[in-house]
Amino acid sequence: MLGKLARQHDPNVLVGFDHADDAGVYRIGPGTALVQTVDFFTPMVDDPYTFGQIAATNALSDVYAMGGQPRTSLALVCFPERADLAILERILAGGLSKMIEAGCSVIGGHSIRDEEMKFGYSVTGLIDPDRVLTNGGAKAGDRLVFTKALGTGVISTAIKKKAALQPWIDAAVASMTTLNKKAAEVVSGRAGPAEQSSAAGGHFNVHAMTDVTGFGLIGHAREIALASRVSLRLVVKSIPLLEGALECVRGGHIPGGLKANREFAERVVGYENGISDEVKTILFDPQTAGGLLISVAAEDATELLRALNAAGIPAVEIGEVVPATKPLIAVVP
Repeated sequence: MLGKLARQHDPNVLVGFDHADDAGVYRIGPGTALVQTVDFFTPMVDDPYTFGQIAATNALSDVYAMGGQPRTSLALVCFPERADLAILERILAGGLSKMIEAGCSVIGGHSIRDEEMKFGYSVTGLIDPDRVLTNGGAKAGDRLVFTKALGTGVISTAIKKKAALQPWIDAAVASMTTLNKKAAEVVSGRAGPAEQSSAAGGHFNVHAMTDVTGFGLIGHAREIALASRVSLRLVVKSIPLLEGALECVRGGHIPGGLKANREFAERVVGYENGISDEVKTILFDPQTAGGLLISVAAEDATELLRALNAAGIPAVEIGEVVPATKPLIAVVP
């Protein structure tokens, strides 16, 4: 809808909504720019404290996906008039715990009465204008690295239907409450000029990055491909899945967002033989606080993976960037 409105022309807007990037970036001075994002949603777990943690982790993720450092946040609250305020207190406390972990100060917020509970944050971070990582820089030959497993959408749907097993819930909650902070620090803290490599000083030639959230892996991969004018090749056997994710698909616990994602984006996907429909389905699963999808130069991929794994991040290589062709995204066994 924003694309239908009159365009504003401000040279300090370094990243707007033109390519569906994760956050906006606005230059405020030499060497300094703001990264700004906002996200809020309805509960996907029963525990208020955990819901607050997930909401904060999810809102912070877009700043990390740009290579930024979160600094301040504002809470966004929709809460039923007759609901127990102790629940809201626990939600806020959970969110604050993750903001403290991120080093991001909660400086206020806004609340309204709403029969459907919703919670989240607007987050502002800082970034060097010359070190912004957008979804539009991927180059043919790059390797695609992913830092989390898929499946939070279908498992959350199963939770709502009281059909999720406890190990599935535990795995999904652990994923949704893990900040992308360490991963972003590995990527951005060591990324250097194109002529430097991991073998020469610990720098990684990362060309593009995004976080996989509401549009699913295929939806966000599509954004990278279109913004970068390339095509992608995804290897399904390398894509990590949360425990219980495929069982949830087989059980019919399909969120509405997954169906919408598939209807919108599957037209740009080509599948090789031998890929089950459950696996195809999970590629469109809308993620909450999902992992970072990183396009890194082939010569740096191994060292980047080693550094991420050493930092405790279960990152894996899931594909590669190829010259623009059809299909836009090829999915192979």
